[in-house]
Amino acid sequence: MEIVSKLLIPSLISILVGYLIGSLSFSIILTRIISRQDIRTQGSGNAGATNVLRSVGLHAAVITFVLDFLKCVLAIAIGYQIFKYTCNQAGISLIWVQIGKYAAGVGCMLGHIKPLYFHFKGGKGVTTAAALVLLLDWRVFIPAVLTFIIVFALKKIVSLASVLGMGLYPVYTFLIMFLFDYKNSPLHFGREFSMLYILCITLASFIIGGIILFTHIPNIKRLRNGEEKQISFKK
Repeated sequence: MEIVSKLLIPSLISILVGYLIGSLSFSIILTRIISRQDIRTQGSGNAGATNVLRSVGLHAAVITFVLDFLKCVLAIAIGYQIFKYTCNQAGISLIWVQIGKYAAGVGCMLGHIKPLYFHFKGGKGVTTAAALVLLLDWRVFIPAVLTFIIVFALKKIVSLASVLGMGLYPVYTFLIMFLFDYKNSPLHFGREFSMLYILCITLASFIIGGIILFTHIPNIKRLRNGEEKQISFKK
């Protein structure tokens, strides 16, 4: 518990920094530049790459996706540096710097969803979540993104693919870390983490997945009623 208390303030700082960076909603910024309109008044009203694709076009959607991805990269890099400094100063093992990445990443997601600079009305955080999962552990990203790709290829519904991919994300996180990183696992490679550490990471991944599921509650309701629209690339 001493480690937790020492990392509490750095966690809050990382979340705040991530939130401020995440509040840069590039879907809103780009559509105002390109079409002189607010993306939140078009299509689904969501300030995200999917709605930009539907309402503005493929090129704008790609640029939006890339910039939203990069802002998560920046937030995570800062969170990492905050925790690296803290761990060095407090004599804490550097394995805990990963928590700084999660904290900043979660803050970035929250900023994307409720942007400070745009009246707290933003996107659903899927792009920033994808960036976060990839940057935190590529091993977990692979099954999560494969779930998304397979479901989307079959159904052509982004929300369904996002919900299933992120819903299974905590499960993939625990299984991969338990099998390959747990110090008592016969399959571990190099890294030998304690169960406390693995549970903390799993909890963080559960929070990330839970945020995505929460933002998709209206989509889940439409999916249950068979009303969710398929995506089209014709624009």
